[in-house]
Amino acid sequence: MKKKVIAALFAMFIGGITASAQDPMVEKKNTDRKPPYIYPEESIVRDNIEKWQDMKFGMFIHWGTYSQWGIVESWSICPEAYKFCMVRPEGMNYFDYVRKYEDLKKTFNPVKFNPEKWAEAAEYAGMKYMVFTTKHHDGFNMYDTQYSNYKITDAECPFHTDTNADIAKGIFDAFRGKGMMAGAYYSIADWNNNDYWWDYFPPKDRNVNYPPEMFPEKWQNLNDFINNQLDELTGGKYGKLGMLWFDLCDASPEKHPQWERFAKTVRTNQPGIMMVARHTNSIYENYRTPEQKIPDRALDYPWEACMTMATQWSYKPDDIYKSTHDILTTLVQIVSRGGNFLLNVGPGPDGELAPEAYQRLKEIGDWMQVNSEGIYGTKAIAPYKEDRIAFTSKDNNVYAFYLNAKGEHMPSVVKIKSFVPVSAKSVFLMGYNRPLKWKKTGDGIEIVIPESVRKNPPCDLVWGFKLKVK
Repeated sequence: MKKKVIAALFAMFIGGITASAQDPMVEKKNTDRKPPYIYPEESIVRDNIEKWQDMKFGMFIHWGTYSQWGIVESWSICPEAYKFCMVRPEGMNYFDYVRKYEDLKKTFNPVKFNPEKWAEAAEYAGMKYMVFTTKHHDGFNMYDTQYSNYKITDAECPFHTDTNADIAKGIFDAFRGKGMMAGAYYSIADWNNNDYWWDYFPPKDRNVNYPPEMFPEKWQNLNDFINNQLDELTGGKYGKLGMLWFDLCDASPEKHPQWERFAKTVRTNQPGIMMVARHTNSIYENYRTPEQKIPDRALDYPWEACMTMATQWSYKPDDIYKSTHDILTTLVQIVSRGGNFLLNVGPGPDGELAPEAYQRLKEIGDWMQVNSEGIYGTKAIAPYKEDRIAFTSKDNNVYAFYLNAKGEHMPSVVKIKSFVPVSAKSVFLMGYNRPLKWKKTGDGIEIVIPESVRKNPPCDLVWGFKLKVK
């Protein structure tokens, strides 16, 4: 009965939370006006960054015990007065809530977990890499760590007897098996670790709750713990990783974690692995990660926009998913400005993705079958966007994507001001194997699209044109 009452309270309060857990602290850092990007010293890392930049499109997966309540990932146990943190039922004591939250480990049993199914869907969608939350801020480990009992493989977790109990390993293996790069998200914050939130003091915010200079042994223990876990993830059991995608990287406003030590550990294990120490503006931030936004211009450093497919990073019952039109428009605009797109899905407590997620991935894949040539391996080219047309480039070609309005049919004429093809037979609609007629005008060119093509276009939206310009 008590559990039913708690569940009902959660349903009442969760219903009013619709934000995607956009952290105001991240938003303050989520700006193009940053210190100059620092290129890594190692040539193998620089080479891997270039290879990753050509991949363009990846899958982000946020998953943990919190999916059982359908709430924001981790943040509900953080004592900060932001709306997305405040999903605890009114009147419930903070410490009682944390105990119930941590007890979610004892009921987490995602028996429908099938990483191969996820990997197949991502592969068809044209995704070339993935990043999975091995440990989010709450400290629950979705892999078989030897340095914490707060993990998916602990004897108190009912899923620990499953053949896929080491969830991270299953995911990494499945996606690599489809030819995709595997990446591990790892939060420096660990709100279950007594060397992060020391139980001598109450937690006060997302950072450690003690002064590191006053308690150096606690601080050193925390850094040892982080280093040991990074050694586990990169030491061989979890295979080759393309990147370590770090979050909440500061830990303390007074003292930085031992990033040089972490880098030595992971790059001794896996030379060339990319480190993404978000918002540190350091040599350990090999690419930058604007969150839930598209920069308003092309950026002169490696970057990736991470965005949700629905309204929040983690699973939410009956969540509202972005349309395929909106996702593709976002993809094209990100790529046209030189970035990568990391699109997030949040599996449910049973281990399945929502039907809407599979549908979006299928429809994205259908579009990629036609237009991927203008996505992979392309570079940004000025002016990047012109009215409703976004540009990418590769070799001697410019790709012009017409960003149609929702419900808009293919136009009979497409006007481009910024580029002129080299010959009469050097303009194509991708997915249509005959050259299109075009003519010069006073301020550019006009591409004429035959009626037969308009009635039966190679894809339903965001049409791509290929122009040979040199």
